[in-house]
Amino acid sequence: MQIWNSLAEVPANYGPSVVTLGNFDGVHKGHQAVLRQVVEAAQARGAKSVAITFDPHPAQVHRPEAAPPQIMSLADKLETMAATGLDGVLVMEYTLELASQTPEKFIRSAFVDPLRACAVVIGHDVRFGLNNSGDLSTMVELGTQLGFDVVVIDEVGLDRRWSSTWVREALMRGDVETAAEVLGRPHHMRGEVVHGAARGRDLGFPTANLSGDATGIIPEDGIYAGWLTDAAGTRWPAAISVGSNPTFDGVSRQVEAFVIDRPQEPVEAFNLYGQQVVVEFVRRLRGMVAYTGPEALVEQMCLDVEQSRRILA
Repeated sequence: MQIWNSLAEVPANYGPSVVTLGNFDGVHKGHQAVLRQVVEAAQARGAKSVAITFDPHPAQVHRPEAAPPQIMSLADKLETMAATGLDGVLVMEYTLELASQTPEKFIRSAFVDPLRACAVVIGHDVRFGLNNSGDLSTMVELGTQLGFDVVVIDEVGLDRRWSSTWVREALMRGDVETAAEVLGRPHHMRGEVVHGAARGRDLGFPTANLSGDATGIIPEDGIYAGWLTDAAGTRWPAAISVGSNPTFDGVSRQVEAFVIDRPQEPVEAFNLYGQQVVVEFVRRLRGMVAYTGPEALVEQMCLDVEQSRRILA
């Protein structure tokens, strides 16, 4: 899949293309269905399949104080989009200048001139252009004027439409299983393993601590069964702690993963420090609790690890 970070990077005479537009945060099942439809429509027309997305998220430009947290990083989003079979993704920098374009100017400059759109795949609720003044009827009118078909997708979902908002709501209450159902895969975070307070190691449970700038939404505080994938691509079962370590009067939230049944070689042979790892959340085991002391905490951690081992098996 080709990735263009500006209109200027799109090759001359690219296309014809079947194009869709969206933020695609999380690339959940609804997004995947849309992107597959774009790929199928392009194959049927002998055209290229292209998605246009934005960075940063428009809400971060218009109302940064209320912008929703991003489910995944741009790099992870593009990697997940590539798995749908798209030929290309155009990442447009979202600015107030871009937002001020009329619907016609936006479609002409982004869809028609660089990509030679022969068809546009959109939902019933599409909005675009200055003050979101463009809608489905606008797109149909522009298609007639500029020479592309408009393919309207059906809603995809069960008793509720798949949405990024649904994923965020589920993660905020620790319901990672519902989030995984909407996403079509476990929610994950990605970040560098950094040194922590070493309390886990002192208690016999050395953990991989994610850096504070790790990407992906941090779910509700608690203990989770999940997976850790190291820089070499090895996927390890893990018990994951999210919270501020209340037993030790912690303040800042941390994400720590204890690799279950880790290799028995010396510590140096299993050194994750400095590595970029992926931590996936499979099931929440319990909330975060302040125990009376290290002994009670260790007893509970042993139970958490055993429960995680059973779940992940």
